[in-house]
Amino acid sequence: MTDTAELQRRTAELLAAHPPATTDRLDFLRARFDAGLAWVHYPEGLGGLGAPRSLQVVVDAALEAAGAPDNDPRRIGIGLGMAAPTILRYGTEEQKRRYLRPLWTGEEVWCQLFSEPGAGSDLAALGTRAVREGEEWVVNGQKVWTSSAHVARWAILIARTDPDVPKHAGITYFICDMTDPGVEVRPLRQITGEAEFNEVFLTDVRVPDARRLGEIGDGWRVAQTTLNNERVAIGGMRLPREGGMIGPVAKTWRERPELRTHELHQRLLKLWVEAEVARLTGERLRQQLTVGQPGPEGAGMKLGFARLNQEISGLEVELLGEEGLLYEDWTMRRPELVDFVGRDAGYRYLRAKGNSIEGGTSEILLNIVAERVLGLPAEPRTDKDVAWKDLAR
Repeated sequence: MTDTAELQRRTAELLAAHPPATTDRLDFLRARFDAGLAWVHYPEGLGGLGAPRSLQVVVDAALEAAGAPDNDPRRIGIGLGMAAPTILRYGTEEQKRRYLRPLWTGEEVWCQLFSEPGAGSDLAALGTRAVREGEEWVVNGQKVWTSSAHVARWAILIARTDPDVPKHAGITYFICDMTDPGVEVRPLRQITGEAEFNEVFLTDVRVPDARRLGEIGDGWRVAQTTLNNERVAIGGMRLPREGGMIGPVAKTWRERPELRTHELHQRLLKLWVEAEVARLTGERLRQQLTVGQPGPEGAGMKLGFARLNQEISGLEVELLGEEGLLYEDWTMRRPELVDFVGRDAGYRYLRAKGNSIEGGTSEILLNIVAERVLGLPAEPRTDKDVAWKDLAR
């Protein structure tokens, strides 16, 4: 049984053999993975030791104190938070050994090919087709709102493999090589002026059957693992007190007394308390993860994250008055990550508008909470038993 003392010993051995000050960053990350200290709850040989997930903080604290490099988790969040747990649960041993190490070290960036122009909130209505030809699948279709597609090597992809069954039943889950012929990535410029999102066109892309995750036609069930983990990753990230969007507003309030009004003070106090409640609720959710897979609770966390970000960023713009109307830079860029706290108030206000769409729209997540958490009657679904090819479009 791996306990705190054992993890401390292994971490000390890693630091002794690979001193952070003199070891190449990538070499250190690879050594950490091979030592089982990447994510300690993963199996041995796959970056872990089969230890309780709650013990990861022991390793992280010791490495941070020693000045060891991290794997830049914000840049590779889709791989860490969505692709990795899905591969671990449904992948073959060969797939796990091929993908998890470079995913964790950041050598290979991942993106998510789920949403489509006609299948966003109703994701199961997707129309991207995958037709089998021998040991390959030929994929044609279009995906949209794909973060990091412009820098990604791999993508988690769901496609329709059987149009003759109801929409949830005819989907299969694949790993797609973004460098393959037929994959075209185009930027989508957002209200912020940037293009962190993309649209992806797939034209006769050949995906080997060896890159399928799960059984044929079982892609919707596999995708639920991805989606549940995505919501936890978005809404349940670990933050210090006054981390996230509330931090810059509180800082401005303390440093700029001339901007204060009684009404703004009352709103700030309310949002500060709600942000702290959300932070502690996220900690509780992460503790629940130590004993199992994420459930629908992640939907609630993601709902709160979106609402809070939008209200806090709106308050910040009002607090700054005329300054809040300024915008730093409209230059068209294709960033690798979203930096909420490193930009100005105008950016935060505009970018937060997307929080209620990405990772599942707030309307869909409200349904999930109502049905799966509160046990309320499900909404009528007239298309539940209708073959996908017979649905009105």
